[in-house]
Amino acid sequence: MLLLLLVASAAITWTQVDVISSTTATGEATTTLNFPVGWVLGGFIVGLVSMLVATFKPALSRFLAPVYAIAEGVVLGAISRAYDAEYSGIVLQAVGVTAAVFFGMLFMYRTGIIKVTNRFRRTVMGLTVGVAVFYLVSLVFSMFGATPSFISSASGFGILFSVFVAGLAAFNLALDFDMIDWAEKNKMPAYMEWFCALSLLVTLVWLYLEILRLLAKLREK
Repeated sequence: MLLLLLVASAAITWTQVDVISSTTATGEATTTLNFPVGWVLGGFIVGLVSMLVATFKPALSRFLAPVYAIAEGVVLGAISRAYDAEYSGIVLQAVGVTAAVFFGMLFMYRTGIIKVTNRFRRTVMGLTVGVAVFYLVSLVFSMFGATPSFISSASGFGILFSVFVAGLAAFNLALDFDMIDWAEKNKMPAYMEWFCALSLLVTLVWLYLEILRLLAKLREK
């Protein structure tokens, strides 16, 4: 249900983004996007706040999870439209790869190929926190025009960085699967269904965005 809410919200936002094609004096084709900035910024803030509150108050997840799905759908709709305008068909490719990674990780988790041990959990969580801090610091630096180039560049190192982060997002899916199993085995309250679903959706959104960025780099390469 959360995934359907996100897709529906993204689809509505997609239709609100106008793609304006023009030609310069030199004959070069250019594309300009006109989208509701307020929607996107508001969706990002609402989604972030919903996720943080649910993290500390899991009992509120049944209310906050749908809010996050709708808000994040607004953000994804605009971002996806921007990428699709620049790289035709890339969104469909990213969705397909994300689905393939999801089912691939689910298969490996269920068959025991990937085992979520304490060491595995600590490693993945530690790396995830490290990447989150790195992105946060990069965001602050970008305000002063000093964003690390490899984050968005199509260089070999830039592509390897995107592969690493996308792989880390994929391994976070295993942590989500393990949390769902844990909640079921320990007969946790019903609200944990919403919390686990929210956690899984957050990981899928992250994975999709990283795959989208990776495919864009490969297109430029």
